Amino acid sequence: MLTGSLLTGAALQAGAALTAVPAESFVRPAGADDEAAWTRIAGHYGVARDVVQLENGNFGIMARPVLAAYARHTERVNEQGSYYTRRGYAADAGRILQSAAALLGVSADELVFTRNATEALQALIGGYNRLRPGDAVLYADLDYDSMQTAMRWLHSRRGVDVVTINLPEPATHQGLIDAYEQALQANPRIRLLLLTHVSHRTGLMLPLAEIIAMARARGVDAIVDAAHSWGQADFNFAALQADFVGFNAHKWLGAPLGVGLAYIRKSRVADIDAFMGNDEYGDPLDVRNRVHTGTANFAAVLSLGEALDWHRTLGASAKAARLKYLRDSWAELLRGYGQLQVLTPEDARLSAGITSFRLRGRTGMADNAAIARQLLERFGVFTVARSGVAAGACVRVTPALFTLRAEIDVLTQALKAMAAAP
Repeated sequence: MLTGSLLTGAALQAGAALTAVPAESFVRPAGADDEAAWTRIAGHYGVARDVVQLENGNFGIMARPVLAAYARHTERVNEQGSYYTRRGYAADAGRILQSAAALLGVSADELVFTRNATEALQALIGGYNRLRPGDAVLYADLDYDSMQTAMRWLHSRRGVDVVTINLPEPATHQGLIDAYEQALQANPRIRLLLLTHVSHRTGLMLPLAEIIAMARARGVDAIVDAAHSWGQADFNFAALQADFVGFNAHKWLGAPLGVGLAYIRKSRVADIDAFMGNDEYGDPLDVRNRVHTGTANFAAVLSLGEALDWHRTLGASAKAARLKYLRDSWAELLRGYGQLQVLTPEDARLSAGITSFRLRGRTGMADNAAIARQLLERFGVFTVARSGVAAGACVRVTPALFTLRAEIDVLTQALKAMAAAP
């Protein structure tokens, strides 16, 4: 415990009272603010509470049932070795892929396992073969760093121009659509967009379906980064009408580290090259030829099955509502307070659980790293500074399903103290 921090209050006391809860004792909360039920759910996570852990965007820790399954799968793979991985693993992984496909409402032959969303998106961006010299591609300031790099790489790889935009701040639903439409109008040679469903920098959630439809009407494709939306936000994937998507399973679905998925609509597989000519699966239109990871963490992939089961037990809508409730409990309460700038808008359509802030006038990365450090050292609240936002760096706050409302109250008290200072 940090001496003198606000953790000596109700949050630490509530956290210390948590004990492991058997999975079979799950009780569905009456709502996002049913703190008694969500505290029991928090007991399904073996999280350390020596700090208020509000940096859960890096990865999502496994719930106890998933962690136990991961241990079992690791032991099985280690015991049986290649006798299992060469004879039984493919069928088991195939059943898990079917489960993921059912959750997304797609066909399993439109999905391929990756190690993470980055690997999935690099395969999609690098393999997209409809670009010709003189075409252009577009990305925004809030897109993920390595995806921006991949889009710039297309200049040397495909001979295309690269167009960048800064998304509006403050953002509005129509303003975001307009930002992309205006860019397409100003640059009619654009043929490909990178779209991040939920930004890792600020938590801004794009009106994805509207932007994809608008772009498609102009003959422009979109590659979607869904690293942070699957499992955090409640959305109908089919309604997005996305053709090329990269997913993480180890962030908001709580699978072990090293599990992701790439999605390619069946009718569009030919538009993504096989990875380095990969022909392992024979059929040139087999989606699995678009990614070649090599030897995977077999136990991690197998544990995705239990992670999907846990996700279904909690319910996508209940998870999303709880994360939004935790977010709103500080972000909307403090919107406009003192020097505090909340970087995701009040419009509920444009945020999920992640939300970033900055203190007015403090836009440098060093400034925001110092703010995050002060939150930790003075108040016992762990967050992370993020750069790359055109309007200035910020501090990201990312709750999880094990986050208690009392811990959000600690953050609120800390931000009030910091934002009120001259």
